[in-house]
Order: sequence, then structure tokens, then C-alpha cells
Amino acid sequence: MDATQFRQIPTLAPQWSAAVRALWYEGQGDWTTAHDQVQDDNSADGAWVHAYLHRVEGDQFNAAYWYRRAGRAVPAKNLALGDEWVQLVQALVKE
Repeated sequence: MDATQFRQIPTLAPQWSAAVRALWYEGQGDWTTAHDQVQDDNSADGAWVHAYLHRVEGDQFNAAYWYRRAGRAVPAKNLALGDEWVQLVQALVKE
């Protein structure tokens, strides 16, 4: 499934992890619910999505913390948020 197809799914799937649910909500334009999904997710995937969400928010300091928790480097400043969202979908969404 590509990112466009994922964004167009009308409802959450029950088997999705918190990180994938957060990506779906972010794809629907609901940052707050997306953040709520990963707030208590201690997985590396959850931390990665959490980091991305703080990048979206503009909180680079908090984002850097969550990238470290995820074991990932902070993305280059020129990586567009939409491009990172697509990368996350490609990495985390399993059909």
C-alpha cells in the first residue's frame, strides 16, 4: 500500500499499532489525536512517529529527543514534512 492509498482509508484498522494509527490521524490532518496515539507508546516506531509529530509542531528540541529515543538521526532540515510522512508510512504500514 502506498502513502496515497493509506491516507484514503476511511477508518482505522483494529490491528494497527499506535504508531500507524498516529500516522493515519496525521494524514487526516488531526495532529492532536495523532499525538495522543503515541504519547504513551514506548516502542521505537512510536518514538519515531512522535519525533515527526513534534517536527510538524515546530518543536525541534522535543523532536530531537524523540528521534534519539527512536534510535534515529534528526532528518536534514531540507527534508519536507510530507516526505518524511511518506517515509514513515512506507516503513511502518504493512498491508
